[in-house]
Amino acid sequence: MLKVATPAARRLLLASGNPGKLVELQALMEPTGALVQAQGALGIPAAQEPHETFLENALAKARHAAQHSSLPALADDSGLCCRALDGAPGVRSARYAGEHATDAQNNAALLRALAGRQDRTAHYCCVVVALRHAQDPEPLIADGRWEGQIIDQPRGAGGFGYDPHFWLPALGATAAQLDASQKNHISHRAIAMRAIVAGMRERWGW
Repeated sequence: MLKVATPAARRLLLASGNPGKLVELQALMEPTGALVQAQGALGIPAAQEPHETFLENALAKARHAAQHSSLPALADDSGLCCRALDGAPGVRSARYAGEHATDAQNNAALLRALAGRQDRTAHYCCVVVALRHAQDPEPLIADGRWEGQIIDQPRGAGGFGYDPHFWLPALGATAAQLDASQKNHISHRAIAMRAIVAGMRERWGW
């Protein structure tokens, strides 16, 4: 899905193939007025994510997209971090149960890992990187955290990933029970993207 750009020359490539993430990122980019496109629409393959930190993976993905498109690129790397599991699933959140695992399989693996543990404290972490071009020496970098707890029984049909098990005590709901506009106001990705959009305005003139 593309957004109408103002001016028309302002374009941004999203370095992601996750449908749920693309919808969120496109909505969060609306304040820039940029024409936003997913890298898959240009036939650009997904980048490798071999690194141990969200920052390194996000930077690698943004640079990969910019190199293959000659467009400004934005990438995020995000995941769930559980205190009782020393930060796991972390950067492997999307493949916690295996390389091609489904959300249901990843959630099942998480609940097995947490079985018998009293500490269910967790947070979502998101690191966003934006590059004007592949050799940009000054990438825009921002991060966001969203605190919650992991519950055994899923609640809600919205969101993606671990959202049905990510309980928000202050709201009395899981992330999957929030509507898109509410989630896009308070989530880890929303926090990071607000900072990125501010940086684009201040440093890129967007």
